[in-house]
Amino acid sequence: MHIPVSSGWLLVALCAATGAYCLLRMRSDVEEQRRAAGGEALMGFGMAAMAVPAAVFTPPGWAWPLYAAVFGAAGLRALWAARRSRHHLHHLVGAGAMVYMSLVMAAAPGHGPGHGGSGVPLLTGALLLYFAGYVLMAGVRLVPVPAPAGPSADATAGPEARATARASARASAGGWGDRPEVARACRLSMGIGMLAMLLAM
Repeated sequence: MHIPVSSGWLLVALCAATGAYCLLRMRSDVEEQRRAAGGEALMGFGMAAMAVPAAVFTPPGWAWPLYAAVFGAAGLRALWAARRSRHHLHHLVGAGAMVYMSLVMAAAPGHGPGHGGSGVPLLTGALLLYFAGYVLMAGVRLVPVPAPAGPSADATAGPEARATARASARASAGGWGDRPEVARACRLSMGIGMLAMLLAM
């Protein structure tokens, strides 16, 4: 990946901070929050490690296949969890993107972010389109909208919406791990980070 040193450190800081917040979310009382937070924490820290500028640290050749194996396992877990929530399909795509970038880096002559190849242009382009769309959608979800009043609104909401509503109620009592708007902002940050890493290939 051809990331300038200053941009690389910004990406490292963004992804590491996101991973740290996702670890905090793993203490949530909401089961769906806990399930999603573990995969998102792994993604955040994995992206942070991958974005470290090559001028500072070049990973050994065995690190990239290890990344691919770890995120391959995370992808299988996300595929299994997708039976309960379609949000895990996004985790599956993210894990697949990390496996893809790891394999590209493993095949690169220098085995480091400053020496990466371009990968398969069609696959890189498809991932760029997906994450660009995800970033736009995640940004739209951060825009506050008035919630419908009345008991029928909660009855017609899906399980994810009800979990978010419960998380909001807990967050108002001071539970930072249950703030859905911060969780959405973290997902947006990771989507932007993934876009930056794919563009640098």
